[in-house]
Order: sequence, then C-alpha cells, then structure tokens
Amino acid sequence: MSNTPRRIPGDDLGRGAPGVAARGRGPNRQGEEPSQHDDTAPSAGWGAARSVLKVLARTREPANGPKAVMKMNHENGGFDCPGCAWPDDIKGLHLDVCENGIKHVTWEMTHKKAGREFFAAHTVTELSGWSDFALEDQGRLAEPMVYDPATDKYVPIGWQDAFDLVGTALRGLASPDEAAFYTSGRLSNEATFLYQLWAREFGTNNLPDCSNMCHEASGRALQASLGTGKGTCDIKDWEEADLLIVMGVNAATNAPRMLTALAEAYRRGVQIVHVNPLVEAASRRTIVPHEFGAMAAFRPTDTGTMDVQVRIGGDLALLRGVAKAVLEAAEDDPSVLDREFIDVHSAGFDAYRELVRRTEWADLVRQSAIDEEQIRKLARAYLRSDRTIISWCLGLTQQDHGVDTVREIVNLLMLRGNIGREGAGPSPVRGHSNVQGNRTCGIDHRPTPQFLDVLDEVCQIDAPRAHGLDTVHTIKAMGEGKVKVFVALGGNFALATPDTDATDAGLRNTELTVQVSTKLNRSHLAHGRRALILPCLGRTEHDMQASGEQGVSVEDGMSMVHISYGMRHPVSPDLKSECAILAGMARATLPASHTPWESYTADYDRIRDTMARVLPGFEDFNRRVREPLGFRIAQPARDRVFLTASGRAEFHESPLPDVVPPEGRLVLSTMRSHDQFNTTIYSDNDRYRGVKNLRTLLFMNREDMAARGLGELDLIDITSHARDGSTRSVYGYHVVAYDIPRGSVAGYMPELNILCGLGDYSAQSDQPLTKHQLVSVTASG
Repeated sequence: MSNTPRRIPGDDLGRGAPGVAARGRGPNRQGEEPSQHDDTAPSAGWGAARSVLKVLARTREPANGPKAVMKMNHENGGFDCPGCAWPDDIKGLHLDVCENGIKHVTWEMTHKKAGREFFAAHTVTELSGWSDFALEDQGRLAEPMVYDPATDKYVPIGWQDAFDLVGTALRGLASPDEAAFYTSGRLSNEATFLYQLWAREFGTNNLPDCSNMCHEASGRALQASLGTGKGTCDIKDWEEADLLIVMGVNAATNAPRMLTALAEAYRRGVQIVHVNPLVEAASRRTIVPHEFGAMAAFRPTDTGTMDVQVRIGGDLALLRGVAKAVLEAAEDDPSVLDREFIDVHSAGFDAYRELVRRTEWADLVRQSAIDEEQIRKLARAYLRSDRTIISWCLGLTQQDHGVDTVREIVNLLMLRGNIGREGAGPSPVRGHSNVQGNRTCGIDHRPTPQFLDVLDEVCQIDAPRAHGLDTVHTIKAMGEGKVKVFVALGGNFALATPDTDATDAGLRNTELTVQVSTKLNRSHLAHGRRALILPCLGRTEHDMQASGEQGVSVEDGMSMVHISYGMRHPVSPDLKSECAILAGMARATLPASHTPWESYTADYDRIRDTMARVLPGFEDFNRRVREPLGFRIAQPARDRVFLTASGRAEFHESPLPDVVPPEGRLVLSTMRSHDQFNTTIYSDNDRYRGVKNLRTLLFMNREDMAARGLGELDLIDITSHARDGSTRSVYGYHVVAYDIPRGSVAGYMPELNILCGLGDYSAQSDQPLTKHQLVSVTASG
C-alpha cells in the first residue's frame, strides 16, 4: 500500500457524516444526533432488564424469549448460551444469564427468514451497500444458496449438489494446502472434531481459527510457562481467592456473568483490582439480575476496590513493577516468597530476579504510565493476599508483546506460589462460547506430533505433519493466489479480521468460498468466483438425526465440558446441523474414505466415542458429559505437574518493551461497544460508556484533544502508521472526551479493523495488533 493515506468514502449522509462507507450503521441512525451523556448507573440491573425487554419486543418473541431464558445455561435439558465462555453456575441457579446472552439468543430465534425470495430480489452488488445491521436483520438463512455470476445473485441449490460442488473443487486442487478451513467459536466439540478430521484426512493443517486473533498469545505463553495452553482456575477458585486482578477486559460487556462472581467476591471482602486504560462499568457497581431483592431496592454491589489505568501496552511494565516491589520486600522478609514452590516446582528464578533488579523504576513508571506509589500499592495488596487470581482478556493479548505479558503474569504468580492451589492461578477470559473447545478438539494449525500420532492410529488416516496457515497468513495466501478454496464454519471472517480491504480482496481472489452460517453477513458478499451459503441449525434448535434428538457439547473457559440440547423447532425445514453439513462435504471430498461420516451424523455418540480415544481427558466421554454439570478436563498444571521440557514451571526473562508513542502519535486500541457481540451490532448505543446513536468515534484524553484543538464531538480523521511505512485512514469520525491515559485512544471494532495493516502482527503469537496501533489524529478538513 502506498504511503498516501487511503481515503475511505463517506456514505449518503454526505461529507462529515461519521462512518467507514456504510458499515456499522445500526438501527438508531434515523437522523438522530450522536451524543454522549454521563451514565453512572450500575452495570446489569434495571438498565439491562430494559434493554432485554426492548430486544424481545423488537424480535417479537414474547413467549419463546422468556422460555429460552429459563433454558439457557441449565443442565436439565437446556442449551448452552452461544455467547461468552464464562462457566455456568454450579449451584443450580435458574437465571444464570446476562443481557448480551439474551440478545444473542433472541437474535438467533428471530421469526424473520432470508430464503430464495429475498435473494431473488437483491443482487450481491446491491447488498454490499447495505449496513451490517441491515444484512443480519433479514433473519435466519433458510436454504442453501450458490452464487450465480450471470445475475450477480445467490440462487437455491440442493444440499447434495452443494456438497458435490465442494468435493469437486477440493479434489481439483494441485495440493490440499491450496485450501483453508476457518473456524469460529460457535462450533460444538463434536463438529470441531469432524472438521479437523476432514481437513487432515484431506491432507492439510490449514486450520485458521478465531483464537489466532484473540487468545493465541495466552495459549503460547501458558504452554511455555506451565505446559498447558489453558488457565488453571475453575469457578470454585474464584470463590476462594482473596485478591482478583482483572486485566484488559470490560466484563460488563464481554463476559457479563462474571459480574456475579465479582459482586460475590466484593461482599466477601476480596480485593478486586481492575487494570485497564478505561475505567469501565464492570469495575464500578452492578445489580445482579437474579438477586431479586437487590433489583427491587435498586441496591447495587461494588465490583472493584482499585482501578489502575495503565497506558495501552503498558501492562508488562506494571506487572514487572509489582514483581520488583515484591522482590524488594523479600530482601527484608524472605517469607514473602514461596521458596518451596520456587525451589521445587520452578526453573529460572535467579535469572528472572536479576532481570527485575536491573530494571529501573523510572522505566517502569514511564512505560506503564502509573506512578511508583500506585504500583507499590498494588504490590502491597498482592503481598497481603494468600490466594491471588490474575485474569485477563484481549487487552493484553492483541499486543506485539502479548506472549511476554502473559508470561509475566505467570512470573508474578509464581513468586508467591499462586499456581496449582485453590483460589489462585492464571485465569484467561475466553470470548466465544466454545473457542477453547475448538482448540482442545483439534482445531490447531500447529498440531503436536503426539496428537497426530493418536489421531492417525484411531481414525486410520495419514495426517500431514507440516504446520498449516493461521488467520493472517491465510489472508496473505488468498491474496497471492496460493489458497484457492476457503471454507468457514461460522463467524464473519470478512469483518472480524484485520486490514479488511486486504481480507476482502483475498476472499474475492479464491476459486470457491463456502460459508456455513445462521445469518447473512459481510462474508457472504466478499466471495470467491464461486460461492456457497450453507445454513445451519442454531444452538437453540432441536437437532433430529436418524437415531433421534442429538445433543452437542462445549467447553467453557475453565475447562468444564457439558452437553447442550435445543428447545425449539428449526426455523426452516431446509437447515442441517453443523455435523451433518461437515459429514456431507467430507464424503463428497473423500468418496473412498473409510471414516464413517454417515454413521457419525446419525448418532453423535459415535463421534464422542472416537473423541474419547483421541483426546486426553475425554475418556468415557458419553457417560461423563451427561452427568450433572458435565466434567472438567484434567489439568496437570493444576496439580503442579508441569509438562514443560524441564518438568517445572518456567520463569521467563522478557525484555521491557517501549510502548510510549513518538511525539505527535497516539496508540489505538479497538474494542466492542456494549450493544454488540463480536461483529454483530444490535444498536449504535454504548450504554455503559454513555454514548448514543454513534459508533464511528474515538475516545480520547481531554489534554490530547486540547493539544490538537479538538472539542467534544468534533469531526476527525484517523490515520494508522504501519511498520512497512504504509498508512490507512478513516474520515469523519467524532472525537469523544474520555477518562483514558494521555497518548492512548480507543474506538470500536469492526469499524476500525481497517486501520490494522496485514503486516502488523506479533512475531510472538502471529496475532494482529488491533489493540496496539500507532495512529495520528487531525481535525477533518
């Protein structure tokens, strides 16, 4: 891309209207003026209740909506919320739900359908000019469709013809590595296993997934430090901890059921520290909806005891500052360190201690933007705590040094033995409902030889050993013509990825794109020369196969696996389950395969029986998954068994990164609004940040605004500066004053994903740097 800023045109509202083309326009954009207001109401509570009622009214689900609420996240014949991966309540709570989960479910349960009549009335070119909200608002996809280039429309196709089209295209490739198989976190464990089995029997490890863009850094860091790619905590640990440090996440939006754990912890006297550039709603107060007395009395509970507003990217410096204070305290009182853990269970402590000793306080303060006394205050809280959990999300991982930052979390926890005991440990917050299960069940472009050896033996295949492509490198390969067939199971790849122009061009450069989806989205319009839309069942719907109704399992963010059953008839008789669609495509691709694809589809117990033989921790899968609350996958690190090369937990010497932006530049972090789930936008409002009727905005420190002569809601242009020297710009955004450190700014994804160049990804994790973009901001001309 040239060094000249690329102009993103405005829409039909004219120059000065906020926006990137027509994308991101929600239902409230009806001539209402954007505004910001002071909203100090507690998270959840009546605000959430009112929001849910509006959603139920808009989707016209006054009966099924409440019924679904009572079935969500409930082990007795219920279905798993397709939203976040926060663990289900283990005490039999009947309303273990949240505002965004209900929105997500009712969005899936809509009465609207997009079938052949809809597609006959609209060309793809026309639909490409629609907003993302308008596309999804057409309702559930009702039947399989194929792109007709002669008319520029999608037209109906029979299921078998669709499967044959996929099989013919894949068999016609010069190499299996000319195909890529993308996965979102919506897939069940059973579908995930079939998906990776199909790809590997076909002959490729090109299995990019949404983890490549979110928690890849966490997995790599934890694997290197502890010998596991997952956190070690469960929900009981959260009930035993006396210090919770929550980093880089706004739980009120991204994992709202976590608010219950925070409120209960506060009542127990737990210290709760929120580390985030923005002071978010989750760090203030909440009214938990199932606490009826509190709701009736409008009696909120605090959810935090300390806010630490670190600069974007400064988390590693903050953590090292706390470690430095702890090690200094140990010079006077050696008992503050857990010497038994350090000496018996860890390696590398002396080198780490020396690294910390050499790190100057001035550098830690400058890089974190937190003064020394506040860092020491956090350290004192850590020293007083017997059981500490550190939890984090994408605010830490979507950084150039994300792996090092997560390893620094483990370093700090190990100093006081907060690994492998109750009420303590690392606890990443996973975003999508089964994104962790996807990786557990085989979606990994870098599979281990041990996994492949067992898979080959049990399934009688010859899986490839070469590593495959992740998300960023799949986009690059499509653009270069090296990936010719792209299959996506769920998600909205065209919008969720970085450098959306490059992603769009890559998808259009393929021979065939296949999208298995529930609703129309941007990825159906950025398609290959041939394209299929294959509509699948939602998690709320009954899945009837030859042997009867089927359940599917998911793994939550704390390694609990449980089964889920739908509660309503499918919205269309032409839908198939994920497993059935995958088996159909696999058989068409591999007609001589000995894999019993049809048998797997007829009875998912047979899939689970095979999984039990392949996956560690899934032994006796069919019985254990049907137990109340399911089962927890064994975590060796939780028992202080560390599957690292040394057999010990590894301290790591990470260099201190320079994250202070150069003069005149700012660091941008993208994030969700409250009324949003991933790329699905429910409205243009962000209740907890006090914004109405606006998504094309930039939150900015008032002093940074004044230095640029900007006032509240002024129009601005934002330009990103990539490593390769190229720039990308958006125009006509609104600036919103916010409590955020100087030099840091924030705005919404997916609108600002376009600013992240495809080459701007971490060398440590290959994750796009969507939360660490160097930008300049000027008044719109």
